[in-house]
Amino acid sequence: MFKVVIPARYASSRLPGKVLLPLAGKPMLQWVYECACAAQADEVVIATDDERVAAAARAFAKQVIMSEAGHQSGTDRVAEIAARLGWGNGTIVVNAQADEPLLPPQLLQQVAAVLAQHPQADIATLATPIDNLAEFLDPNVVKLVTDERHRALYFSRAPIPWARDGAPAGLRSQTRWQGARRHRGLYAYRVAALRRIASLPPSALETTEKLEQLRALEAGFDIRVADCSVPPGPDVNTSEDYARVSALFAARS
Repeated sequence: MFKVVIPARYASSRLPGKVLLPLAGKPMLQWVYECACAAQADEVVIATDDERVAAAARAFAKQVIMSEAGHQSGTDRVAEIAARLGWGNGTIVVNAQADEPLLPPQLLQQVAAVLAQHPQADIATLATPIDNLAEFLDPNVVKLVTDERHRALYFSRAPIPWARDGAPAGLRSQTRWQGARRHRGLYAYRVAALRRIASLPPSALETTEKLEQLRALEAGFDIRVADCSVPPGPDVNTSEDYARVSALFAARS
């Protein structure tokens, strides 16, 4: 059993208000909410610091909570919700991204199950293989590497692991990216871990790479990684992404 929190900001730097953009007659956020409900979570909560988002969400969601402004990350916002609702330390909470309207419910179930299967772990997350050079080199695609026990070693916007001998003529001459993995921004936490993360200041690596999970990694948290059991849908970060996802919804309907 698990809870889902959907942090929903209006002030996205690359596409402001994206969570309210329409897709097949519904705001993007509603598709994410319905995905979380289909995953049979115990509770699904939308957390926002913007009244425009809250007003739209109240039309379809059972729980909409106005959270504090100024959180450094979605994780901090999820931690606030867990505290306000009094969830116990052992409760598993999934952080679902509000810009993934085609996220399969199976992945919410999977990431929660991965954490449940590893009682010593603090966080679980998912990945997919990288299958082309453009994706491998793209700084908007977060890469990760793990140890033999599937614990995260590092997350980066840089292309990792880097095959030194595969790029004799510089970055774009790289011929070896097989085995590289893309991080998918879906997390499951135990509430105790959420509280610890929220009590820490932003870390040096987190600030440098602009990746919130590095705060936990630098602090020694055990982050377990599994490959997605089904293909995840595309997320929406830019107007070009929105156009592509809109076309997918149009084709599906």
